[in-house]
Amino acid sequence: MESDTPTPGNEPEQQAAAESSDAPEYAPEELNESGGEAQGAPADVNLDLVLDIPVDVALRVGSTDISIRDLVSLVEGSVVALDQDAGAPMDVLVNGTLIAHGEIVVVDDQYGVRLTDVVTPVERIEQLH
Repeated sequence: MESDTPTPGNEPEQQAAAESSDAPEYAPEELNESGGEAQGAPADVNLDLVLDIPVDVALRVGSTDISIRDLVSLVEGSVVALDQDAGAPMDVLVNGTLIAHGEIVVVDDQYGVRLTDVVTPVERIEQLH
C-alpha cells in the first residue's frame, strides 16, 4: 500500500527544485522601474549600515596583451602602448566593477577624475553576461 506522504529521498521534483533556489531573480527591466523599492522591502532602508565600508576605486587608463618575453625585457624608460586612445574617457572601477567613465583632472597637485558618464545598474548587470 503506497502513501501519499512524501518520505525522505522520495520527495516530488517540483518541491526539491523550489527549495534549491530561495533567492529572488530579477530581470534587468525590473531593476529599471521607477518604484525604487524591491517587492516586499521596507520603504525606509537604513543605509548607515554600509556607508562606512571602504571600497577600492581605480581608474583604468588602458590595457594591452604582451608576451612574457616582451615583459621580462622591459627596462626603465621602456614604453608600453595601451589599447586606449589618448582622448578617450577612462574607466572608473569600484571593487573591479565598471561604474562610470571619466577624464583625468589635476586638483591641488594631485590627480583626480571628473565623471562624464555613470553606468546604470541595468548596464552593469548586462556586462555580467
